[in-house]
Amino acid sequence: MFVLSKQLDTDGDPNLPFQRYAEYLERNRSQFPAAAYELAASGCLFDATDPSCPHDGWLEWARFEEAAQGARREIRTLTLRIRLLGAYHDRYIELFYPQVFSYVMSSPDSAAGHCDWRYSEIRLSDQGNLVHEIEWAGAPGLESRWLIEASDVRLQTFPLAEP
Repeated sequence: MFVLSKQLDTDGDPNLPFQRYAEYLERNRSQFPAAAYELAASGCLFDATDPSCPHDGWLEWARFEEAAQGARREIRTLTLRIRLLGAYHDRYIELFYPQVFSYVMSSPDSAAGHCDWRYSEIRLSDQGNLVHEIEWAGAPGLESRWLIEASDVRLQTFPLAEP
């Protein structure tokens, strides 16, 4: 891991985790799906001044869909779409995972929601799939964590609808 809380919340050089992450991304560029690499390398996930950055966004919803094919609809593909209210409250940010292979979503205390999207990192699994790890802010020891293994991830933003 490169740019999650354990790596960023240190007394060392604050730029070093980002440099290591950029080197990792470039070294493995050909193995990443194009959209995932573009998102990870763009800096959008980390630049809190960018309104499209998920950092400090609030979860609106997460939707799994299981498309079915086959005579008995037995051939299944799982997708995931996450919608956040952007940190500046002027847009929605959506992340779409076209094929989810596995996921773990843990939240030791979600009575008040997930709090803010804190950090996230896109990397490759041992099987060569995309892994997106997301940390949600919370009281110490009560942070939520999502780990999504998928074929790709795409980020889009949409303006809030006028009232």
